[in-house]
Amino acid sequence: MQTHNPQENFHKVLIVGNGGREYALGLHLKQDSRIQELFFTPGNAGTAMLGTNLTLPHNQDIVEFCQSSSITWVIIGGESALVNGLSDDLRAQGIKVFGPSRAAAELEGSKAFMKDFVAMRNIPTARYIQTSDPKVAKDFASTLDLPVVIKASGLCAGKGVIIAESYKQAQETIDSMLSGKEFGKAGECVVVEEFLSGYELSVFGLCDGNNFTLLPPCQDHKQLYDNDKGPNTGGMGAYTPSPLCDKTLLDKIATKIFAPTLAGMRERGTPFSGVLFAGIMVVNNEPYLLEFNVRFGDPECEVLLPLLQTPLLDICQAIESKQIAKLPIQFRDGYCVGVVLASHNYPFGSSISHPISITPFDSKLGHICYAGVSQESTTSQLLASGGRVALAIGVASTLALAKDNAYTIAKAINFDGKLLRTDIANKALKV
Repeated sequence: MQTHNPQENFHKVLIVGNGGREYALGLHLKQDSRIQELFFTPGNAGTAMLGTNLTLPHNQDIVEFCQSSSITWVIIGGESALVNGLSDDLRAQGIKVFGPSRAAAELEGSKAFMKDFVAMRNIPTARYIQTSDPKVAKDFASTLDLPVVIKASGLCAGKGVIIAESYKQAQETIDSMLSGKEFGKAGECVVVEEFLSGYELSVFGLCDGNNFTLLPPCQDHKQLYDNDKGPNTGGMGAYTPSPLCDKTLLDKIATKIFAPTLAGMRERGTPFSGVLFAGIMVVNNEPYLLEFNVRFGDPECEVLLPLLQTPLLDICQAIESKQIAKLPIQFRDGYCVGVVLASHNYPFGSSISHPISITPFDSKLGHICYAGVSQESTTSQLLASGGRVALAIGVASTLALAKDNAYTIAKAINFDGKLLRTDIANKALKV
């Protein structure tokens, strides 16, 4: 009988994060027979159905757990852990990680760094300045046509972008950010840039430091309300693939944005390894870079993974061995739509926890990704306890049917104060 080395053939995986993205990663990995055990830190009540949740608050706690439990892979979901150097600490102890180094994570950790980097590489982006001087910021804002985009340079969980509709609002926003009132240390430096008018795409590249492979384009819906009204959020829904991005446009994104970025990061001694997320604005069929994220987007991750046929573990291993260009990344035919169900105070503040009830639905329509959920300690009742509570994920052969399936599942999920957009994927469907 042939024997197997457990380290080679069976894997214990730790996923770092607590949202719908981490639930989606866990759900995908559960389908891989090579996954022996699955852990999450800190996880949520949904991830507890997929594996074991752990409280590991510090990098050293995570390193020590991985060493004592023979963890073979750590997948880092969110940006904060990456910017705080978790991948470096793990790699220093020989633990395999899916995620870039602290130095490479600066592409998201500092919008000021990112804008300067892409400007030096002639990567198409909006005209801008980055500064900590209120007068310089206001003077530049006054030279731009309205509206004016103002961004806190640091991490703000997707909420650090203000689109000012008047110069007065722009000045007030600059003062608020630079004073620390709005975003604390994340706003000590601001980026002020011109507003680009077009449509947005989310494009993800699997990168091994040298080469990259692009995934099917997604479209996120950032604003809180229908028709892109209201404040920016972490994302109220997404779909993939987007028919708004054909092969010609995707090739432009590859050659004008991803290729020079990877080359530039390699040349500065901080090669990028992991998944690089480019927020793109398409203006007259030309792509402009809005921002980089250094991890899977949330909610884009939740709509990409249901269509991904290539095991995520194989992708991790190909990136680790710098062989991503040789791995055929396969997606099943069809479309996926994700609709976020949020608490009634999102994104303005926390909400009171409310019980969640789920009416049975046909699993062929899709599934639920759990995010801001907890459990009542005595009854194990599932509670809506976070901002973005869950995502209704619809899968189908057409985009229209995938949207219908997602909203059918959304209707089956109920809690007091449930908030959702009703127009996810409408831009592509031209509704």
